[in-house]
Amino acid sequence: MNGADLVLSTLKASGVDVCFANPGTSEMHFVSALDRVEGIRPVLGLFEGVVTGAADGYGRMADKPAVTLLHLGPGFANGMANLHNGRRAGSPVVNIVGDHATYHRHLDAPLTSDIEGMAATVSKWVRVASRPEALATDVADAVTASLDGPRGNATLILPADIAWNDAQGQVTAALPPQTRTASEAAVRAAAEALRGASKPVLYVGGRGLRRRGLEAAARVAAVTGARVVMPTFAGRLERGAGLVEAERLIYFGEMAQAQLIGTDLMVLVGVKPPVSFFAYPGKPSELDPEGVGRVTLATEGEDETEALEQLADLLGAPRLAALERDPRKTLMRPEAPTGALTIQTLGQAIAATLPEGAIVSDESATGGAALYPLTAGCPPHDWLFLTGGSIGQGLPVAAGAAVACPDRKVVCVHGDGGAMYTLQALWTMAREKLDVVTVIIANRAYAILNVEMVRTGAPPGPKAAPLFDLTNPTLEWTALARGMGVEAFRATTAEELVAALRTAMATRGPVLIEAVIA
Repeated sequence: MNGADLVLSTLKASGVDVCFANPGTSEMHFVSALDRVEGIRPVLGLFEGVVTGAADGYGRMADKPAVTLLHLGPGFANGMANLHNGRRAGSPVVNIVGDHATYHRHLDAPLTSDIEGMAATVSKWVRVASRPEALATDVADAVTASLDGPRGNATLILPADIAWNDAQGQVTAALPPQTRTASEAAVRAAAEALRGASKPVLYVGGRGLRRRGLEAAARVAAVTGARVVMPTFAGRLERGAGLVEAERLIYFGEMAQAQLIGTDLMVLVGVKPPVSFFAYPGKPSELDPEGVGRVTLATEGEDETEALEQLADLLGAPRLAALERDPRKTLMRPEAPTGALTIQTLGQAIAATLPEGAIVSDESATGGAALYPLTAGCPPHDWLFLTGGSIGQGLPVAAGAAVACPDRKVVCVHGDGGAMYTLQALWTMAREKLDVVTVIIANRAYAILNVEMVRTGAPPGPKAAPLFDLTNPTLEWTALARGMGVEAFRATTAEELVAALRTAMATRGPVLIEAVIA
């Protein structure tokens, strides 16, 4: 057994069974070991941002880490944007980054770089493997760190000689993550604060946005008058008919401030206080009202669901079935639209065809403005948001979610500009026969940047405008998709989009629809 064998055997013993990879020379012994260690599925991504984004999507849906295999510092750097998004989503991911052999590093070969420094910016745990016999401990520690709340990226740097040398270490499974619960004092303090508040908000994130957590939050709201509000971009939200709907914080800062006006208490559940996505001249960065009371029920990494249930019980809140008004959404979706293909009719078309149990990977940006509210009453589904704001997440996250949940339809709704960052994910979807329907919103622009230019007060001009324009030449998404083996349709009317969606939802495997917005 060499070091690479020991790494993979420990990953398998620790419950890791998928490896998203873009390897190079330093990782060849790891790649070879995939043929000797049974039970780990290798999935190739043609760009490291696809690899890391897929691991993020997998972690969000599987609630356990996949492993990424990345080539030295430049390979890791190519994947950092989606590791940033995954960190913000609280996704468990284990990164194995190959490095030069230990005796080669001092020669400063062309690919030598500060991997530790880069990894530290997006990882909660970083270690450089130094001895083959210690690799089992290194890997087990990495898996445990990725899962031990708050969840996140754990990065193990594996020098080539540590991978190829003989390893006598014993395979050791990762220890189960510690369950971190909110303190009794925090629950009591939240209950006391809520009893004295006139217009409180439960600001809920993390796993509190799944069915149990939302139901407990609704119980608290029923007896305290609190509003249940979620961050603009959460890692994973369970929503739809039969589930409690959380009020989503509006993206634009001044609108979010208006949304929270009059709030006298913010109870934080697995989140930090809300802040504006960007700073703007003359506008505040903190979004809750000045002087508002803040109480933390559960910190990031503590069990949000248990904390909410304990709070509801302490307040004497009845079960949902006993409430005077059932807060769960009823099944209600729009009819299939007709006419011009606009932002509104695009949202209606997707809402009219979204299947039960779907997983929506949402990087729709401005083109999806109508999509989220119109799908609130659709059959139950999961929604995955662009958590870190680094565009190019949607396609890889959809691929990873499809690997994690092969029995569920994944629907990726993506702006055309952001999708160009990681369009290589389409190739991975085709190779792995992943059940993903991708809707590209073709508005031929970085439309959000036109909005942000006005909001920042920067004057637009003739030289600036082309930087936000995606014509000359116009992207041909059906051709791009077919070139990577994905069946593709083009829709220019609402009727064409509905027909394409119905075909795609009934098709097993990847399909792309280019929706040209009027």
